[in-house]
Amino acid sequence: MRKKFIIAAAMLSAGLSAQAAVTYIDSDVTTSTTLPALPAGDYYSMTNVVYVMPGASLTLEAGVLFKNSGDGSLGVTRGAQLFVEGTKEAPVIFTGLNDNFSTWQATANQWGSIAILGNGLISASEDDGLPVLNSSGVANTKEPDGYSDNTMEGLESAFVGDTRHYYGGNNDNDDSGSIKYLSVRYGGQQSSKPNKELNGISLGGVGQATEFEYVEVMNNVDDGIEIWGGKVSPKHISIWNIGDDSFDIDQGWRGQAQFGLLVQGYSLVAGQGSGVGDNLFEHDGAEDSDAQPVTTGEIYNFTAIGQPLSGDGATVWRDNCRMQYRNCIFMDIGEELVRFDNVDGDGAQGYGINGTLSWLDTWTTPHTALPSNGTTVAPAALYTAQSEGNFAEITDSIVWDTLTDSGDKYMEVGVTNAANNNVFVSATNELPIVSIVRGPAENISGKIMLPVTSLNPLAANAAVSSTRVAPDNGFYDQAPYVGAFSANHNWLLGWTAADQFGMIDSTGHTAPAATLTLGGVSISFPSQDGIEYTVQSSSEPGFTNAVDVAEITGNGSTMAYVDATLDTAEFYRVILK
Repeated sequence: MRKKFIIAAAMLSAGLSAQAAVTYIDSDVTTSTTLPALPAGDYYSMTNVVYVMPGASLTLEAGVLFKNSGDGSLGVTRGAQLFVEGTKEAPVIFTGLNDNFSTWQATANQWGSIAILGNGLISASEDDGLPVLNSSGVANTKEPDGYSDNTMEGLESAFVGDTRHYYGGNNDNDDSGSIKYLSVRYGGQQSSKPNKELNGISLGGVGQATEFEYVEVMNNVDDGIEIWGGKVSPKHISIWNIGDDSFDIDQGWRGQAQFGLLVQGYSLVAGQGSGVGDNLFEHDGAEDSDAQPVTTGEIYNFTAIGQPLSGDGATVWRDNCRMQYRNCIFMDIGEELVRFDNVDGDGAQGYGINGTLSWLDTWTTPHTALPSNGTTVAPAALYTAQSEGNFAEITDSIVWDTLTDSGDKYMEVGVTNAANNNVFVSATNELPIVSIVRGPAENISGKIMLPVTSLNPLAANAAVSSTRVAPDNGFYDQAPYVGAFSANHNWLLGWTAADQFGMIDSTGHTAPAATLTLGGVSISFPSQDGIEYTVQSSSEPGFTNAVDVAEITGNGSTMAYVDATLDTAEFYRVILK
């Protein structure tokens, strides 16, 4: 059972201002715990690293607010679960003490991060050319044997034998919980370790049974969201003004992602990679490059907006990675659309070693050719994200504004081939979104930034429709447009910092009505966006013999369920799933 409790509380005041009650969470969560939303103005706070321990869960109800400082971070260990039950109207927010919830600030490093650690397969056999030892003190192998694990970047042992910060295992279906409507702001560093830069959210070995959707990271000193291995599949993610890479993938991730907005900028005045945005998508295959599993994923319906003067790569390819991009928008790319880095600087050996494919071959080899490390052919069950096409692809996408970097490999790998159905445009009247407004140029540590101050990301012009839709596999929505947004529904509204800070233009947004046309007895109900509902029927009004007849995900409009059997003797009700 989950229980509600308050761990510790203190009152803070500043001069004659109203007092705010602060509830400090300062010890590991060892029993399943639910934190309710506090009265307006009050908040929870972490000042050190707090772990949810194996066998326990932490549930954060809609409207929970954390204002953390110093080393304040949340870690969810292997075997533990995190349930973030935010809504469009009341998201869960993790932020720093100085967030005023109305104005964007050029700052980060106010607190640490969120790390979720799962039992999915990872590849982590080497680091800087040295073997990586697992939590049992044995060197990880290059085989997908389920014995490899690793320590999460930025987290450290607190005592001899401490394994709370390890991730990885043998269960790609692992369930670390459900995260919905979560906004993470102004984080990225632990004050007691000034050289440790943390990601906004780190997902290590997280399994595909974990739900991860409607998640935002705003202003972080290191990467926005970074995934190491596993099969977790994000949906509806927004990543703004990140100090390093916006969306980073490592160590054999084999998931899918859909509906993402990446907006490149800067989080604070510092160098590129520690405050000024680096790459939009950065993906490494495995460490070392011939280890299994190797990153082999699929990304649909992302809108990636770079910095036109001092931006870095849009997609960066390293260490045998295989990735498919479909129905995506790439805008204002300052350097390369496709950058071939080959190696990540961590001692891996790049493409084409020990029987692995060369860089160019990944773009022409069908996804059905299972990866090999020269001696071992990987089992098909490890690689289920890609269902068609070649290992590496960019198809059915729009690239807006002229690419001028001489190092760009997009033509070499065939992105401009007619069969890939990509559109390259630069005219203002062909903008694939409704509007983008940038502020004056700012020189941030030698990089010229044009910060995005207003954005209407709804599809426009060529992005309004697409001949390709994502597979009907239970995860994807069959969205017949290019980019993260349709022409009339903006899923950023109401819950994101970007909207709260006045950076989102809502012009043209409507909540589309959901209707079914089967005929018969109909039941309608108002819904909340992203909330799951169950429709039940019964032959008597007390519902003692209730039967689940439908599951419906709300979108903020009035939803409808129709019983095509025309059995008017039935009673119906709608409950939260």
